Amino acid sequence: MYRFLLTPRWWGINVFLLLAVPFCVFMGTWQLDRFETRVDGHRDATARAAEDREADPSTARPLAELLPVDKETVGDQATATGRYAEQLLVPDREVDERRGYYVLTMLRADDGKALPVVRGWLPGDPDPAAVPAPPAGEVTVTGALQVSEVPGQNGVPAAGGLPSGQTGAISAASLVNLVPYEVHDAWVTLNEGDAGMKTVPPAAAPDSGLDLKAFQNLGYTGEWFVFAGFVVFMWFRLLRREVEFARDAELGILPEDGGGTTTAGGDGEAAEGLPETPERRESAPAAS
Repeated sequence: MYRFLLTPRWWGINVFLLLAVPFCVFMGTWQLDRFETRVDGHRDATARAAEDREADPSTARPLAELLPVDKETVGDQATATGRYAEQLLVPDREVDERRGYYVLTMLRADDGKALPVVRGWLPGDPDPAAVPAPPAGEVTVTGALQVSEVPGQNGVPAAGGLPSGQTGAISAASLVNLVPYEVHDAWVTLNEGDAGMKTVPPAAAPDSGLDLKAFQNLGYTGEWFVFAGFVVFMWFRLLRREVEFARDAELGILPEDGGGTTTAGGDGEAAEGLPETPERRESAPAAS
């Protein structure tokens, strides 16, 4: 009954099954591993951010030793010396679940290059009149080193068209169009808010949270395992249909054609199912 499994057609079906199922399982496992890696990265980044908030300022290193900033140096304590220059406001920022704005001031070093420094946070809408003026003269700042922001990611607003004196993202790409000098591709949030402003806590490294990509990996995991189950299901369904056909053939039962009549026959019951024609009417025996 199962000799049909040795036919070329079923050899192809079986080879496809043996290749498709392991491939789907492998891809599903790989996507699950990617999701678990992102979960672990999020957990590590959260723990690291908590440690950065309690970091000892005495461990701060010069800014030049920590650049370029990456996942290893983000949140580290950095120190820089210079003079405060242009000041900008960063609207639509939350601290302790309250809406307000950052006070961002450029710290220019002797080489002319500037480091964006978030001096603190104030509640409400941006108001230049309410912002304390930065200290005059040469200052040395200490704070957590941060990666340049990307509009539309990690809670950074993507809206443009802001008033003069405001910026939506703290990044060199945005600030280079607002100040007439070169800007470091990083920024620092002070450990203590300047002039009574609230301290802005350091953020975790980018691409280390449970974002949309992480849940896409989880969704793809389910899809690949569903594909593997579907392939197995279809194989059993085809096998069952072939077995039923083989049994019907052994019993002399053949499938009906589109007219609802039995395709095999010669017996009286099959003939009775055929439509009546003039030839059949003439050849039919007369009723007694």
